[in-house]
Parts: sequence; structure tokens; C-alpha cells
Amino acid sequence: MQFNTETKNGHGTVEIEVRDLTIAGWTGRDSAAVQHHIDELAAIGVAPPSQVPLFYRVSHNLLTTRANVQMLGETSSGEAEPMLIRAGGQLWIGLGSDHTDRELETVSVASSKQVCAKPCADHLWDFSLVADHVDQLEVRSWIWEDGDWVLYQDGTLAQILPVAELAGAIDMRDGQAMLCGTFAAIGGVRPASMFKAQLHDPVRQQTITFSYTAQPLPVVV
Repeated sequence: MQFNTETKNGHGTVEIEVRDLTIAGWTGRDSAAVQHHIDELAAIGVAPPSQVPLFYRVSHNLLTTRANVQMLGETSSGEAEPMLIRAGGQLWIGLGSDHTDRELETVSVASSKQVCAKPCADHLWDFSLVADHVDQLEVRSWIWEDGDWVLYQDGTLAQILPVAELAGAIDMRDGQAMLCGTFAAIGGVRPASMFKAQLHDPVRQQTITFSYTAQPLPVVV
């Protein structure tokens, strides 16, 4: 995968072969917020996790920078999450979406993540650029609903476990990528085919953005 990059030396591009993709779940730093998210999903029939945090392995080829992806049915939705990638001995941070099949999630969380593409921005920051203020990074997402963009998520990385700690928990090595968890949806989790998100650094006044459309495929029985 090719990414546009920002380092201390300026801007460039890097080709990264992602060989391993992990989805970190239930990563909230505030236990009450984690329980809120568990309760939020329980309301739509999702079983609680066996432990927190929980690390789901999914196929690495699900990660994509394409702006159009295909999903089975109309019951899926995205979740904006900070994304870590280690390559060439270097840690990068970016932004991705843990797009999930909400209907299948009530049967198996792991399966619901495996069946969906994981769109991500094609821009990465050298982690060293944000390491001293990473908790201040802001993540927001919007869904297209009733003919307009509606704010869906809004939070800072201070609301999830330290991302460097999450990387250490799985001993991230070259070729590994991880989506690091997310915040509760404003108005509750619900399907949406059009999604956009941003990762904003208020200290450096830099922003990573991306958007995508999830084209529903017919469910044939």
C-alpha cells in the first residue's frame, strides 16, 4: 500500500506491505465509558467481550485506501479509529475505519469484523511528531443521514488507552497494522453507507481526512 507521509524531514511517500492487521476493541481509558459502549452494543444484541481490551486478528488484505468498497447487505457501519502501522523499524499513525456488519455482530463480533473492508486514509504521520501530545489528537466522524452529514463520533485519544501501550501489548513488528479502538456513536450505533472522518492535531494544526462509500450487495437466500 502506498501512503503519503509527514516526517520531521518533510513530506514524502512510502510503500508499506501490511502483512498483519489487528483490531483493538474495548480500549476506552474510562471504565465507565467502556461499559457504556458495551451496553450500547448489548442493546442491539451484541454479547459482551470476554476481556478488555480485546485484540481481534483479521485478514490484512481488508485494509484499503479505496473510496468505494462493497459490503453484503445494508446493516453495516463505520467506526473512526486511530491507526498504527510499523514499517522499516518506524511507527506511523494514521486514521482508519473499523467497518462492521452490525447484524452479524449479534452472532459473532470477530466474524462481523472479518467480513468487512477496513477503509483508511492514505496519509500517515511519523509517530514521533505527535508522541509528546498524542492524547490531544482529535477524532471525528460523520455519516450521511436523511440527506445531510451528521456528526457521529467526536473525541480525543485521551479517551482510549495510550496507543503506544496498545502497540506494545501486541509487540507490533514491521508489517503490522492496528486499529486502536473508538468512541461511542452519538445517537447510537446504526448502519450508514457513506462515512467520513478526520484525525486532527491541534498542536501542529494538521489534519488527516478520508471518506468512503460502502456499496451494499444484495443478500441472496
